Amino acid sequence: MEEVDEMRVIHTDGRDKRFENLCGELDKYLNNIIGEEKQKNQYNRYNTLDDIHDVILIEDKSDIVACGGFKRYDEFTAEVKRVYVKETARRHGLGKAVMDEIEKVALKKGYKNLILETGKALKGAEKMYIKLGFEVINNFGPYIDNEESICMKKIISVKKIINKETIR
Repeated sequence: MEEVDEMRVIHTDGRDKRFENLCGELDKYLNNIIGEEKQKNQYNRYNTLDDIHDVILIEDKSDIVACGGFKRYDEFTAEVKRVYVKETARRHGLGKAVMDEIEKVALKKGYKNLILETGKALKGAEKMYIKLGFEVINNFGPYIDNEESICMKKIISVKKIINKETIR
């Protein structure tokens, strides 16, 4: 596996067949970890590609090895979706590269925050997001009652929002 700087970063959208294919691999991976029936019942309806208009792909030679995208959650917040690195390409900084690119694009589009959901069973993903500056928050939206979900947030605006309660 070559390093990230020798790979090509591609900006596309949720209709890109290469993204759809890699999301299919992600679903198989999650089925193995979580269980296919649980994956279908709890998560599949929240992981449709229809609303994901901003997608990052990383290509190594002619192989798409990593992906991730985001969709609008509200005026100031984008929700990160479908971040995945092929098992053969892991531990080379590709997840970080995808997330860095998502953050740049989201900032350019005017978003101030990124939120995401990951599963408690996905310890590696959770660890990466924390390393990238995400903090665990209360579960949001469709994940509120899902005890197996971990929701996270990162403020990405240049000017960090100051919580008025901390000012005395």
